[in-house]
Amino acid sequence: MPRNRQSEDSILRKISDSFRSASWNAGQSVALGIGDDAALFRPKRGHETILTCDWFLEGTHFFRDKHPADAVGWKCLARALSDVAAMGATPRCFLLSLALPETHTGPWLDQFLGGLRRASRRFQCVLAGGDTTRRNEILINVTVVGEVRVGYAVLRSGAREGDIIYVSGKLGEAELGLQMLQREKALASKKNPLLRKHLYPEPRLELGRWLAEKKIATAMIDLSDGLSSDLAKVCTASGVGALLDHDQFPAVRVPHSLRRKVNESLQLALHGGDDYELLFTAPPGKLPSLPRKRKNLRIYPIGVVTSGPNMVYYDPGNPFILRPRGWDPFRKKL
Repeated sequence: MPRNRQSEDSILRKISDSFRSASWNAGQSVALGIGDDAALFRPKRGHETILTCDWFLEGTHFFRDKHPADAVGWKCLARALSDVAAMGATPRCFLLSLALPETHTGPWLDQFLGGLRRASRRFQCVLAGGDTTRRNEILINVTVVGEVRVGYAVLRSGAREGDIIYVSGKLGEAELGLQMLQREKALASKKNPLLRKHLYPEPRLELGRWLAEKKIATAMIDLSDGLSSDLAKVCTASGVGALLDHDQFPAVRVPHSLRRKVNESLQLALHGGDDYELLFTAPPGKLPSLPRKRKNLRIYPIGVVTSGPNMVYYDPGNPFILRPRGWDPFRKKL
């Protein structure tokens, strides 16, 4: 066997060794982790188990010649954790299924695991197991197990007419980074602050837990596919509509030097995906409970829930019905 070839066992050992010595990887909820046929998960008393999984595919969600390997590792976990944040839950452990070519079992895999390990430590979500196989393109699937107190999970279906619609953070920043990256011919610079949100998103776990524990949010979703598409999912699940206010809309600011090269700010904010901010609704009476910032994260009221059925973006000079035009893997490619 050529020296540069690695067996599946050696790849599994590399993954296992990368996480085994980590102090945060000894979670009480994981009774048995890597090393057996399956992991054993022990949920806390009085809690429900949250389950979610997420694909991260070369050529669809990232490009090996443009996305740094450590960013791929960070993001594949962070984006799955965003679903946990959207239900007000706490992540406990994750499973990693990884397919990759033999050429990427060396330095690329080391860097990928470095980014994945940093995300695992940052968000206190331990690796409990998974699977590997060989394939020409890189395919990643992450399954996250989490917990939430019984009766505290925030669903998409709870929005009611008159509720205020909120979002965390600026919208469209990740899409701006993606459009910049697509114009480049080389590997993305990790030092460029305009690429940060696209390469290293931050799931809003603390905010989601706080909203759930305080019983503030009536409905919630993470902004993964773009506001126009994700708000539509909340409206459909809740049987309502929405009226968005142009004057309060937190669209990304596009630098002057890029204004002829990328979409305009409003289009990025309405339809751009990968922001992984939280969109939630809350009754007007909860307004005093909501600070303008939560742990340095800005919270913006952007509109109100209506009786429906349409979503309307109200710009005094040009109001329009907002159609879902965010990410849809069956409609367009990255």
